[in-house]
Amino acid sequence: MASPSQSEPLIRLEHLTRTYRSGPAEIVVFRDLDLEVAAGEQVAVMGESGAGKSTLLHLIAGLDRPTSGTVRIHGRDIGTLSESEVARFRNREIGYVWQQHHLLSEFSCAENVMMPRLVAGENKARAMEEAKARLDEVGLADRAEHRAGELSGGEQQRVAIARALIGNPSLLLADEPTGNLDERTGEKVFEMLTGLRRSRNLTSVLVTHNPHFAKSCGRVLKLEAGSLCKF
Repeated sequence: MASPSQSEPLIRLEHLTRTYRSGPAEIVVFRDLDLEVAAGEQVAVMGESGAGKSTLLHLIAGLDRPTSGTVRIHGRDIGTLSESEVARFRNREIGYVWQQHHLLSEFSCAENVMMPRLVAGENKARAMEEAKARLDEVGLADRAEHRAGELSGGEQQRVAIARALIGNPSLLLADEPTGNLDERTGEKVFEMLTGLRRSRNLTSVLVTHNPHFAKSCGRVLKLEAGSLCKF
């Protein structure tokens, strides 16, 4: 694959449309949506519940396919990839933090974090070494062998962040990552996400309902009536 030019945005969405069928009715999430996100940029997306914010992240990550239009990451049209190819691409290039941490409670924190590397075919010992390094990065080195179910909600989300960062992705997507946390814990988790994005020079798209968090990002967009506009 040819390397994209330096001016190529890391994310480019062109004429993106996503619709669903509900019986005879067509539900339009968005139509003819365009978006460019430069490498190293942090973008917050706000909007009412049901506006399509999570759908937008799913399309960027290749977890969903657009009805029409293109999603390009690093200049590559991920819509041309097979399911297995897009899964490998996502594992290599994209870290994803969900509102729900989706940890396996009976597995240790390190085992949860290392799973994407095992899926990628990494040696188990090497994957464990990487997982412990990422846990150290989020301040949980001393909890590596603890079961995920033994941790607080804020700690579990920090483990989820460590899992998103393993493999050194270039793009971080976060879907309401503080939505299930109390205000103080949520602020600490958000500050950690922002600090890690900056120190790693990650490109990031963050969905949030919190205007305070959104305003600390480089650019704030609102998804409304199927369109993105400056907030």
